[in-house]
Order: sequence, then C-alpha cells, then structure tokens
Amino acid sequence: MSLESVMRFLGLRDRESEVRLRAINLRREGLRALTDDELRNAEHALHGKKDLVETFALAAVIAERVLGLRMFDVQLQGALALARGHIAEMQTGEGKTLAAVPAVIWFALHGRGAHVLTANDYLARRDASWMAGIYEWFGLSVGHISQEMTSEQRRAAWRCDVTYSTANEAGFDYLRDGMARITDDLVHRPFAFAVIDEADSILIDEARIPLVIAAGVPDDPTLAYRVDALVRTLHRHADYKLDEFSRNVLLTDAGIRRVEAALGCGNIFDERNFRLLTAVQDALHAHALLKANVDYIVKNGSIELVDEFKGRIAQNRRWPAGLQSAIEAKERLGLKQQGRIFGSITVQALTGLYEHVCGMTGTAATQAEEFWKVYKLPVTVIPTNRPVIRRDLKDIVYADKAARNRAVVEEIGRVHQTGRPVLVGTASVDESERLSRQLQRAGIPHVVLNAKNDEVEAEIVAQAGALGAVTISTNMAGRGTDILLGGSPPDDRDKVVALGGLYVIGTTRHEARRIDNQLRGRAGRQGDPGTSRFFISLEDELLVKFGIATNPDIESVQRTAESQALETRQLLWKYESAIEYHRRDIYAMRRRVLSSPDWSVRSLLAEEQYESLANSVDAHELERAGRRLTLHVIDDLWADYLANISELRGGIHWVQWGGRDPLYEFLNGVSEIHADFEVWLKAEIAEAFASADIREGAIHFQNEERFERGATWTYLTTDAPFGMLHERILKALKRAMRR
Repeated sequence: MSLESVMRFLGLRDRESEVRLRAINLRREGLRALTDDELRNAEHALHGKKDLVETFALAAVIAERVLGLRMFDVQLQGALALARGHIAEMQTGEGKTLAAVPAVIWFALHGRGAHVLTANDYLARRDASWMAGIYEWFGLSVGHISQEMTSEQRRAAWRCDVTYSTANEAGFDYLRDGMARITDDLVHRPFAFAVIDEADSILIDEARIPLVIAAGVPDDPTLAYRVDALVRTLHRHADYKLDEFSRNVLLTDAGIRRVEAALGCGNIFDERNFRLLTAVQDALHAHALLKANVDYIVKNGSIELVDEFKGRIAQNRRWPAGLQSAIEAKERLGLKQQGRIFGSITVQALTGLYEHVCGMTGTAATQAEEFWKVYKLPVTVIPTNRPVIRRDLKDIVYADKAARNRAVVEEIGRVHQTGRPVLVGTASVDESERLSRQLQRAGIPHVVLNAKNDEVEAEIVAQAGALGAVTISTNMAGRGTDILLGGSPPDDRDKVVALGGLYVIGTTRHEARRIDNQLRGRAGRQGDPGTSRFFISLEDELLVKFGIATNPDIESVQRTAESQALETRQLLWKYESAIEYHRRDIYAMRRRVLSSPDWSVRSLLAEEQYESLANSVDAHELERAGRRLTLHVIDDLWADYLANISELRGGIHWVQWGGRDPLYEFLNGVSEIHADFEVWLKAEIAEAFASADIREGAIHFQNEERFERGATWTYLTTDAPFGMLHERILKALKRAMRR
C-alpha cells in the first residue's frame, strides 16, 4: 500500500476515531457519577471483554480520581492513535505521558506485557511512579528499568504488566539473554507491545546505533599510541586530503610513502598490514575529522561523545574499537577496555521483535514518509488543546558567521533589556561557549547549558522562562522539557506573558526540519505567547554542503537533505538485513539449546559418536554436558561471525570492486561468512567430545575454564562514524590495490 493510499485510508479511520471519541466521552460522563467501589466493580467487569471504549473511558475517569487531571479530548485522540498502531504527533506541553496510559492499559490487558520505551532512565522511573496509581486500579503491575539494577530486579520489572524503560536497556537485556547459560538467567519474556516515547529520536536519530555486549581482556595500547605519534607529523594537502562533508580523509602518494617508511612495513595495503592500515586511518580520522567540544568532550579523564541531535552527552556510547582508541590516544588518555563483541543489535532491529509498535513525539509529520517506508507506521497529527499563538518570524540571513553572531548578540541584548526571557539554541558545545564569551564581553548575564554541565540541566531549564533570563543551550533544551513562563515557581508569569512570553533564537538550521521545530516548540506551549526566529549564515554547514550561495530556500534544502538521509538509511538497512536475519536464526537456535526439552545433542553428532558416548555416561549427563558445550561453541562462533563482518565492512573502504555492485559484494561476503556456521558448530562439538575425559560418570572437557566468560559490559557504538557506508564505498581509496 502506498503512502497516499494509507493517508486516504486514515481519513476513514479518523472519522472512526471521532465516533469512538464521542462514545468514550459519553461513557466517561456516566462513570464519573460512580463511587470508588462502583468504579472498581466496573473495572472488574471489563476483564475478558476487550472493550476499547470502556477501557479508555475507565482510564480517563480513574486518571482524574488518582491524579486530579481531566484528560483532554486531544489526549484521548492521541491514545486512540496509539491503539491503532500509529505515531501520534502531539506538541510540547500537551500531556503525552498521560495520553499514552489508556493505550498502554489496552495493550497490557492482553496479558503479555506492554513496554513503554522512554528517552532516559529518569523519565522511565518518573513516569512509572507517576502513572502507577492508574494501572493499579486495573489490577496491573508496573515496573521500570534503570542501569544500576540487578538481574533479579530487571527480571521482576520485565515480568510486570507494564514496564517503563529506555530502548537501550531493553536491547541490552535482550543481548544479555542471548548469552545466558541457564534459563534462570533470562530476564525478558517474548516481546509483544511497545509504545515509544520521543519516537522520532528513538526510531530515526538513534535507530542505526548498535547496542553491544562484550567481554574479554584489555587491548594492547602500544599500536594506538605509536600510530598517533606518526599521524601528528602528517600535513594536510601534502600527506592527506580531507573531504569534510563526506567525512573522509585519504592519504596522498607522499603520505603513503611517509607512513610506510615510518612503520617499516613495506606495502601498507598488503593483507598482512591490514591492522596497521586500519590503525593509521582511525588516527587520521581522529585528528582530522573529530573535534573536541563538537563531536566529543573530555570529562573526568574520559572521552564523552556528544549526541549530534540533542547536544548532551551520549551516555555509555563509544566509537568502534579502533577509533575509540585513536581518540583516547589523541587526547593522551588511558585506553578503554574494548574486548571481544559477543552480541550486537540496533534499535531498529529491536523494534522489529515486537508484535505491535506505536509511538508519540512532538515532531513526526515531517518524517511521515520515513516512518511509513521503514516501519510501516502511519503518522497522525493531533491538534493542540489550545490554539498555538506563538509567532514564528522569518529567518534573517547573513553573509558570514561573524556578522550573524554579532546580530545575535545585539538581538539578545535588545530583548534582555525588556526583561523578556531568551533561549538561544546552538549547534555544538563549542558554539555555545563562543557565544557565551561574546555575551560576557557585551555585559549580558546568562547561563550556558551543554554537555559539559548536563548534571544541572533540570535546574537551568526550570528557570529558562524567568523574568530577565538568558539561556544559551545546545539541543539539550530541545526535547523532554517544559519551560514555565515566570520561572519555577512561576511567580512572574503575568509579567513574562505581558512581555510576549519566551523568545527562542536559533543560530543555525539543521538538516532535519523537526530538529528546528523542537527548538521552536520550547515557546508557545498550551496557548502561551512566544516568538521564534532563526539567524543563519551562508557559511553554515547545511548551506555550504548543498552549495547554496545566495537567497536560500531553507525548507527546500532541508527537504532535500531529509530525502537523502532517508535513502541512505534505507540503503544501510539493506546492508544490515542479512546480518539481522542471521542473528535471529542463531539466537533462535541458541534458545532451543538453552530451554527446549526436545533438543538433543544427538542432532549435532554423528550417530556412531553419540551411541559411543551414550554407552559411557547416562543420558542426563550427556545432554547436560552437550547443552553446556553447545552454548559455548555457539557464542564463540557468533563472536567470530561479528568480528569477520566488522572486518568485511572495514575492508570495503580499501578494496576496489572492479565495477561490481558493492551491496551485492557485501551481502555475498556476509552469506559466505555465515554459510559454514553449522558446519563449524558440528565439527567443534564432535572434536570437544572426542577429546573429553569421561570419569566417574561425568564428562570433563579440555580447558573447561574457557567456558566462563567472566565479566561482560555493554555500550553503544556507531556503524557510520564518518558518514554513510555507500558514500565511503564510492570514495574508496583508489590506491588500495595499486601495487
């Protein structure tokens, strides 16, 4: 079904929703007259009926009893959109947290668990606690997940009828389950329903970020530091060429000769030098493309990545192993333990495990095509409860950044003199600090919110609407926050309203319109007054990248950028689809070995070997040892598979494909890597049993200590740290096979 057909279909469904909304409101007016005991009886009568109108009406009335909040019609419309499997676009301040509850109850009453995936641990804990009273009226248990929880606590939370968690924690627990050696270690049950808060962030911005579980021993730091010292001596233009917008850096002929001479390695493109070549390229990228206070910050002796969409620290995230080490060597820090990867999954693949997915966010309409093409999720735009009276002024365009920055400072000073609060959005930590220095020279008091001081985010945001406040922020203040006019407490609300409300200034336009809309949306919530305006320069990255020199049509440029980003993400998914298919296949095999009573090690052994073993030990011991061995071998082979895929992915950048389709070559390589999995599995199982020692009725394998993984750790990484895979393939080193 095309997107256009879907939209026509949704017109019919929207009329159906209007009918249901009227029925819900009629029913809830009747329920409001009931006593608490009578309301509980009505709730008990609901069980087993699966009546959506009755469920929503009860949820609305109970929310009013428990929280003292009467649900607006627009909140019920949002809940209906979720129940239909849509993405509901609801503006900031419209009460999305409460709007989700009727739909979550509807899903949870099916008895298989409903997950609400939030932006961070704080929101998971807050929302679960805040809404718990409503769920308890329905006899539903509610839990939340946070990073510091034990396995037992996680298992209990995932067994609840309703569980609030980040998508990352859900994914990490899935990966941990994928390494469980006994069924008691499993924490998840089969995935059924997911309601995704901040859906554009989770399903678009963060969808391609791999979640990783690893174990092993620390890596040798010698190579990273040795190559770092060499790369510091190389010069741009003479030794390497830089293409900032395709995020690529290439050695020149002279640079290649210098590297080969310094390392004494001969032809660095020989297969035996692959590790050296990769280390050199990682170090070049670290020095030439990744910038402190833009891409990352150094905090408490560690590298902290900065989320490009949110401007805050990307918690628990690293670059791929070699690049992470290169950055740490560049900043002269100790190298983080990398270890061996035993499992990996993206959020996009994780959401594919759920039977039913829906979501909500303040900015979805501009990405409606992507939500449909990638996830088959239609977008429903929910009207605001009160009219939006915010004034969105036309952009002002300057020839260069210096002129733009002077104008921004002047505008801030002009507005600040009136006492009206100002929120200024910047693109990076570096930009926020540069603007702060200019404001200091101009004598304008202000506060700065960026990844370096994110621990005081709540305090700063709480006062961003206060009389006379000037707040400079990265995109941190652009999501998950409500700025109250008059500050906290809003003692000066009337004065700020009279001045026109919050004035939002953007200092650049982003490639995605929704990022700009998030910033605009900080002003004008729930019918409040407000103003937004963007000050841009022809030197801004968006305009330079697309070759715009004069009179830019910004939204047209952004639509082009969004279209290209969608094509890129779709292409990347084609690269990853085979890997995801293999992961599901291997995990299903592993789960059968772990917990299926019908599985037998006989399936992996020659009949003669199995019969010989069966004559030496009893059947229970043979199967116990067989399961334990098989789980170990599967894990080892899967880790090898992931390592080989990583090497294949990296190798594509260095090898010319002779005019052949790189996607075909990649997928063919993935298939070849996977093809021998079961062959190796059977061979290693047979060899281990053949060399095992059988004594006192028990099977003892050689070097059994290798079965123990020891400590594991989880983190996030990225599969495209310097731009998208197909761009880098097309710009692959022409010298890669030159000799």
